[in-house]
Amino acid sequence: MLRPEEVRSASRKVEEENYRFRRFLKVHADPKDLDRRFLRLHRELFEKYDCSSCRNCCREYRVEFTNREILKVARLLSMTASEFSDSYLSDDIEGKSMKSKPCLFLGDDGSCRIEECKPASCKGYPYTDKTERMGSLLSLVDSASVCPVVHEMFERLKGEYGFRRQR
Repeated sequence: MLRPEEVRSASRKVEEENYRFRRFLKVHADPKDLDRRFLRLHRELFEKYDCSSCRNCCREYRVEFTNREILKVARLLSMTASEFSDSYLSDDIEGKSMKSKPCLFLGDDGSCRIEECKPASCKGYPYTDKTERMGSLLSLVDSASVCPVVHEMFERLKGEYGFRRQR
């Protein structure tokens, strides 16, 4: 598996190939079988991977918060929901999201200051254990440039599906 600092560079080298693989899957893969394969790889690879040693996702994405999550985090930080929103969040099309990246709650050691109540959008990333992956392949190609585990999943899936690689 790639080290966190290597994934962006490695993904750039296979970016066009990953987009071709996405198109290949859209034509050749059964959606339910694809979900099963992603789930199997998700379980296998994340069982051995310590996300706190990476946290590229915390550096690259702006997390979204529901109103309920805002209340929980504000309570943890001894703030009101309004204070928390004003200090840390901005309004966007989907709702409230972190004002900046990297995440303001990411510690230098990879720890998360709000680990016990972090939002579902953090907990669920990279969503490779969810169903209907066929419809999210474009975002997974993007995630392959951020998450070493997703990068590895794509590489393994190319082999499993007999995808012809670029030369």
